[in-house]
Amino acid sequence: MIKANVILDHYKWKYKIENPILYFKKKINKLNKISSFKNKNYEFSVLLTNNKKMKNLNFKFRKKNNHTDVLSFPLHSIEKKNVYIGDIAISFEIVNKRSKTSNFFLELDKMWIHGYFHLIGYDHKKIKDFEKMKKKENLVINYFYKKN
Repeated sequence: MIKANVILDHYKWKYKIENPILYFKKKINKLNKISSFKNKNYEFSVLLTNNKKMKNLNFKFRKKNNHTDVLSFPLHSIEKKNVYIGDIAISFEIVNKRSKTSNFFLELDKMWIHGYFHLIGYDHKKIKDFEKMKKKENLVINYFYKKN
């Protein structure tokens, strides 16, 4: 079973998500029902933060002096059966800005799913890798938002 630890690092998240831990628990439960994610015993953390913290993390770990929407920090050891696979950090301001023309929860889900795919080994350095990753991300997002 996939498990997410949620760390609330910026107060504005609470204005949009009443209970971030419960929100992610429900999303992860849905993710666990998708056949390609069943029987995965992965655990990861999601840091819900702001642009200032994202800029600091981006500089510290990537030597890029600007904020970004999502950062992933994979541990690169997903061959084991039960494993902690890494961390994801997400910027409130960017999710909130993108949600002006969309939906806050949809934009948040797009970001953490993108980060999750990085944790399990996907990247988008090449166009074909980007297309493969995007296709898988869209499958998950469509599953989350399909009408029942």
